Amino acid sequence: MRTPREFSALADALRRLADRGEVAQFWLRDDDAIAPTPALDRLLGLTQRFAVPVALAVIPAGAVPALSRRLADAPLATPLVHGWAHVNHAPAGEKKQEFGCHRPSEVAIAELSHALQRMTSLFGGHLAPVLVPPWNRVDFGLLQHLPSIGYGAVSVFGKALSEASLPMINTHVDPMDWRGAGGSRDHVVLAEEFASLLMATAKDRAIGILTHHLVHDAGAWQFLEKLFELTTASNGCRWLSITQLLREHNGVSE
Repeated sequence: MRTPREFSALADALRRLADRGEVAQFWLRDDDAIAPTPALDRLLGLTQRFAVPVALAVIPAGAVPALSRRLADAPLATPLVHGWAHVNHAPAGEKKQEFGCHRPSEVAIAELSHALQRMTSLFGGHLAPVLVPPWNRVDFGLLQHLPSIGYGAVSVFGKALSEASLPMINTHVDPMDWRGAGGSRDHVVLAEEFASLLMATAKDRAIGILTHHLVHDAGAWQFLEKLFELTTASNGCRWLSITQLLREHNGVSE
């Protein structure tokens, strides 16, 4: 396979890992699903083509039964709990949060419990009990209550915090240019970001890619396709499912 020029930094990093007998770990999380759409079909088709597992963060309040039926035909897709309704409760001037410190904790906990129950009713045992708080923000005081209501992990964006009271399975690279002109970020910059993370990340920690299928432009789709093509052909990389990551965090070997 010929490596695209803009992916040369990542290809070189993967070759160095393979030469050392090391294998990088990647995982994919995609946010904001509520219903079957052409964009979701495109995502599921792409991940199926390259045999890449995808953890799909579903908004419980808006999720429709048709999504459950669609994912029943997508064995590589695992639903996660994306908050409750993706509603901002932070006051004007603060960063958006659905589960920050702006409401009584018992209200938030009850909502999170209801969210998990609704997701279980929709997806059954196919669901992974992982909380993905909207906007990747959560009041860390709430985390201590999550195991007692059935959650096994939380996933946000950035570094995992050692003081968290349950496993954090985070994402680290987002291909979308949220703060600029929108659309995909520059592919060269993204590949260099991946390469840097590969050299800095412990071998037993997976690098998470965060995507949002509903807002992808052509550049974002092209980036994902090239990324999957390069990494799945490399001996220096493997893609993990959220279920595998949960097992690893719980010390369960496959």
